[in-house]
Amino acid sequence: MEEPKYYDSIKELITATSTIYKNDTAFRVKVKPGKEPEYKDYTYADFMENVNALGASYYSRGFKGGRVAIIGRNQYYWVTAHMACLFGGIVSVPIDKELPLGEMEDSLIRAEVDAVVFDVKNKEQIDQIRANGRTRIREYICMNDHLEGCLNVEDLIVEGRTLSDEIKQEFIDFKPAPESMAILLFTSGTTSKSKAVMLSNRGIACNVADLLVFEVFDEHSTNICFLPFHHILGSTGLLFALADGMRNVFSDGIRYIKQNLSEYGVTFFLGVPALIDKMYETVEKGVEKQGKTKTVERAKKLARFLLFFGIDIRRKLFKEIIGQMGGQLKYIISGGAPLSARVSQGFTDLGIEIYQGYGLTETSPVLAAENKGHIRAGSIGRPLPAVKIEFMDKDEDGMGELCAKAPNVMLGYYNNEELTKDVIRDGWFHTGDLGYMDKDGYIFLTGRKKDMIVLKNGKKAFPEEIELLMNKIPGVADSFVFGEPIDGDWTDLRIALQVQYSAKEIEEVYGVDTPDRIRDVLWEKIKEVNQTIPHYKRVTDLYLTEEPFIKTTSLKIKRKEQLKRVLGE
Repeated sequence: MEEPKYYDSIKELITATSTIYKNDTAFRVKVKPGKEPEYKDYTYADFMENVNALGASYYSRGFKGGRVAIIGRNQYYWVTAHMACLFGGIVSVPIDKELPLGEMEDSLIRAEVDAVVFDVKNKEQIDQIRANGRTRIREYICMNDHLEGCLNVEDLIVEGRTLSDEIKQEFIDFKPAPESMAILLFTSGTTSKSKAVMLSNRGIACNVADLLVFEVFDEHSTNICFLPFHHILGSTGLLFALADGMRNVFSDGIRYIKQNLSEYGVTFFLGVPALIDKMYETVEKGVEKQGKTKTVERAKKLARFLLFFGIDIRRKLFKEIIGQMGGQLKYIISGGAPLSARVSQGFTDLGIEIYQGYGLTETSPVLAAENKGHIRAGSIGRPLPAVKIEFMDKDEDGMGELCAKAPNVMLGYYNNEELTKDVIRDGWFHTGDLGYMDKDGYIFLTGRKKDMIVLKNGKKAFPEEIELLMNKIPGVADSFVFGEPIDGDWTDLRIALQVQYSAKEIEEVYGVDTPDRIRDVLWEKIKEVNQTIPHYKRVTDLYLTEEPFIKTTSLKIKRKEQLKRVLGE
């Protein structure tokens, strides 16, 4: 692996790589949907010109040194608005477009933004926030429509080209300070609990530079920007794609993902396990529907055998199956939660390289990842080049809290020095994740420190590892493991499980449709799983629901809220 080339800022990094790829397509944008869609391509040179023009307009309106919020679905002008901030010393504040009105408004107030760039689909919330008059917002800028009383991103780009050379050059020449805040990002959760994370220019640029040498893909890959940009994995993933010279396209929505993979010839996909699991499930169901499950399994064994001797026929052998995912898909990166080993192996067997990464919003985000030739079952991979990892406060089994020291660790939580000092101690960021590192540097996680269930005998159980097993049971849409007090005593817990089940799938698989029979068949399957895990980790109580669990927008269970709901029931 070659040494990373580090940069002081995102602007320096993207300017350098955009010069290399200036004539290549940076974005393909669908400008007319329908049966005969029309597209517009932007080269890297076009994109940089748009960013500089919009940045000049930002400067002319006094935003230099200020803050601009961005709210909306992934699209070209979202990226342009974001990059103009990062290039010009303006803090970008990406905000979740799905937030309830009160939380969205509170985020804008807490972030002290001067302007908001928004999607026309969020017009109703923006109009209400504007009418309330509680924010300090001076300018409202729509990224994809012309609205009364609002500016428009495209108009500002046109305006930027006509501004004086002095203003345009001021923006182009501006050098962001390496340790300056580039992005202010709210973590998932309710507003009262969400934390505003300050990420630096050097930190994000360092993370991208590490990824460029750690994860090497084909030149001229096509990346579909599916993960929302208001999540750091989505926005850093995009920066990585741009720094790697990829062509970037946008999804029309989760219902159209299969169509989009095909129409754009997508080769690179960055997603979360919930979505990746669904993709593989769709593939499996397609094979099953054709009655080819046994044939495919035999073909997989043959492909593995030949691969052992350096003969790779996977993509030829499974061309028809890969065709269900557009036909060109070569690489999948998973982040945000643990990836199922079965799904990971499934895609690998088909000839699609799949790697998982680990990190947090507070670390810009990646700390460790798998890469080609370096995958170990159960591990999340190895630390990136600039990252130091230590496991602290180890117990008798050698398990401790994962702590990281790296340039990509956050500057701190905005307006919360006490909480910052609580997680960054002696230069080490305490992640709250427990695990260990083997002798070869591979990291293994066992669960979240705050979610750990400590039993009366001192044994520890981690919900996530049990949930992964339970989620494999046919008919289980999702599972939630928690410590349930025995006779109301919170010092004496048993392992309990709530299952969100699919009545339709249970009827198809087991032929039962009454509540009692559904409970019986699921309990039998749970007992089978119980036999595969240590006695103290076994589930001893079961709750059933068809109602989806309470989750963040990144599809993680809000454990405290879900626990209250279960125990309330």
